[in-house]
Amino acid sequence: MSLPEATRVAIIGGGICGASLLYHLAHEGWSDTLLIEKGELTSGSTWHAAGQVTHSVSGYTLAAMRRYACELYDSLPAESGVETTWHRSGSFRIAYHDEEVDWLRAQLGLAAYVGNEMDWVGPEFIAERHPFFDTSEAQGAVWTPNDGHVDPTGATNALVAVARQKGAQLSRRNRVIEIGRRADGTFDVVTEAGTVHAEHVVNAAGCYAHRVAQMVGLAVPMANALHSYFVTTPVPEFAELDAELPVVRDDYVSGYIRQEQDAGLIGIYEQRNAESVWADGPGWDLENPLFDADYDRVGLWLERALERVPILADHGIRRVIRGAIAHTPDGDPLIGPSGVPSFWQFAGVQVGLADGPGLGRELARWMVHGETDLSLRAYDARRFGYIEPGDMAAYGRIKGTEDYEFRHQTPLPGLERPEARPYRPSPMLPTLSDAGAVFTQVYGWERPKWFPPAAGLPQRDVVSFRRTDWFEVAAAEAAAVRERVGIIDSTAFAKFDLIGPDAASVLDRLTTNRLPAHGRISLTYTLTPTGRIEGELTVSRLGPEHFYLVSAAVFELKEREFFETHWPAGADARLVTRSGDYGVLTLAGPRSRDVLSACTDADLGNDAFRWLSCQTITVAGIPGVRALRVGFTGELGWELHVPLDRIADLYGALSEAGEPYGMANVGNHATEGLRMEKRYMISRDLTHDVTPDEAGLGRFVKPDKGDFVGRDALLARRAAAGSGERPWRWKLAYLAVDTDVAEVGGSDAVCRDGRPVGLVTTGAYGFWVGQGLAFAYLNPADAEPGAPLTVRVLGEHRPARVLSEPIHDPTSARLRQ
Repeated sequence: MSLPEATRVAIIGGGICGASLLYHLAHEGWSDTLLIEKGELTSGSTWHAAGQVTHSVSGYTLAAMRRYACELYDSLPAESGVETTWHRSGSFRIAYHDEEVDWLRAQLGLAAYVGNEMDWVGPEFIAERHPFFDTSEAQGAVWTPNDGHVDPTGATNALVAVARQKGAQLSRRNRVIEIGRRADGTFDVVTEAGTVHAEHVVNAAGCYAHRVAQMVGLAVPMANALHSYFVTTPVPEFAELDAELPVVRDDYVSGYIRQEQDAGLIGIYEQRNAESVWADGPGWDLENPLFDADYDRVGLWLERALERVPILADHGIRRVIRGAIAHTPDGDPLIGPSGVPSFWQFAGVQVGLADGPGLGRELARWMVHGETDLSLRAYDARRFGYIEPGDMAAYGRIKGTEDYEFRHQTPLPGLERPEARPYRPSPMLPTLSDAGAVFTQVYGWERPKWFPPAAGLPQRDVVSFRRTDWFEVAAAEAAAVRERVGIIDSTAFAKFDLIGPDAASVLDRLTTNRLPAHGRISLTYTLTPTGRIEGELTVSRLGPEHFYLVSAAVFELKEREFFETHWPAGADARLVTRSGDYGVLTLAGPRSRDVLSACTDADLGNDAFRWLSCQTITVAGIPGVRALRVGFTGELGWELHVPLDRIADLYGALSEAGEPYGMANVGNHATEGLRMEKRYMISRDLTHDVTPDEAGLGRFVKPDKGDFVGRDALLARRAAAGSGERPWRWKLAYLAVDTDVAEVGGSDAVCRDGRPVGLVTTGAYGFWVGQGLAFAYLNPADAEPGAPLTVRVLGEHRPARVLSEPIHDPTSARLRQ
């Protein structure tokens, strides 16, 4: 075809992801679109994929997308006239060890809520459905009968065929050479066949995603990790079967085993010594690239596969497929806005045949309507903004390869991945390490999780779905905050200065709450233009023209992009990122005033330094400390934002001053329980698929203060909900959950009379009150205080009830003392 002069959307990459987006944009009404592929469709990594889709996942977004993928592949042939060869074989995920049983049984409630058929079955059931699988060591499995596998080429061609029928265009054998940006924000996409003017560009380039992103000054952290699967010679017994054998996913094998026509297929994700390729990016001339088999790397797991399906050991290997698959540092894809307006990322999708349909549908909705039906917050393309541009390729290769090695390891809560850490070591790291801290990573920063006692537990992490060594330690840390005083490294926040004559008007135009007075603090939110939650900000007014903004660390680039995108024309103000300039120590507890008073001449009394107020003071001889009388524990306390190069000095002074009061180091495990006791939400409770009203944040949204981003859309949503035309889908509820050996986790199902009515977003044990606690989005009718509910914790129903107020200090009297 001849290249069009202009298009609304140019999609770069003709694999399953690019095809899915083309298809879904057409279904959402955008058919003035162009898919550009340098070779043939699927000629990158899609063509050599095993093409499998399973409902066995641990999160709501993935569960919903996997359901959709199976339904789509089943219906596509009738819609497109192209065969997808969808095999609805069902599958087992095998459990041998107790932690595997816990993980898989925890998925049952989520599956029931989403409507995905899933059952826990024993070895006898496995053997009945798969008589060739050795179940002698298995405790059981989850059985997902609607799982299957699809022909990658057929599925991709079917999606493109439908899109083209609706008016979309396809350009094959045409490489994108460069991408230029016009003054009006649109793009000139320069290809071998000519230049196309595009309003939007989408990077769906698979293994080439980093190279394409570089054309607009961006980077994609990813590894092109080599994955192998093996097809055996024909197995006569398979040919005699009346029904196809289920796919088996098995962490002992570190991969999957399935029937491939009359043969066996074995896929391996080696858990050590994995290999990635193309350190400088794949060559543009590559097409359908494959690599030689490496039996030394995969030998252990291949032998295990033959143990589990012994009949395959009697047959040779007929074919080996070893190709590259994109893996990001945390394994999740990079979807959505990129930081360059109208340049969208659709990259790092390691299981494109399983997730490409759902991701393409949601991204299309985002581009066309400005919102998604499912939350893509965990996939935010800007979440690796802490990586220095010069480190991006190497970091992505190291961490992406590590993610590949974790692909078939049980995802125990809190399991840490050690490669390339620490990345952003603050001056506190040696000090806290000497104190015995066990760390997690937050946006590149090391954050203490817990502090094993020097005379007791060793300095090592212990992770499990059930309560483990850190439980009693975290309880003691929490008690120190409630009874005495604790000190917390809270450096991992996004921090900004908004300064200038028009700073107040800019903030007023972009956020939902009224601005605080000079020296005061308020909580406010940013909304999407469609009236849903975009972000949360703590706003401290340090001067008439100076606001200090603090947000979740991972939202640093997202928040900045929001401000830049919606910045009022001609406003005389500037936004300065301060995340790396200031460290943060939190003092919290009834003796925190005593400790801080020993280190400063500032008047810390209630009259001089009230709750929700801020001052710049000198502490321990360190000038310019931004002292905020706020915290996340529900106790009297201060956040001390100090120049990062002085944070260790401040810690030393406060530690010495706190010794007479029994001050304790406090980690993330304890603070999670403390914030849950006070009913404090975090970013995982406030996603862009919900409105502030559904999240119970109405008191922070002031439509009468004047116009702000999303105001009119929110008011329209409120009117529609009030009239019953479009009622609220959910209501965020605060739950007490009776648990004894395990805590409530994200995506645990909430039930009423055995019927799923919602899902947990976050949960933790309230150590001080002795109660399991959780936030959950429920059907509004089931979210009333006192409603008799259960939460499925590790598959078991645990009694739960909706609370009407914080379980600890509901009047905030302790904060005001």
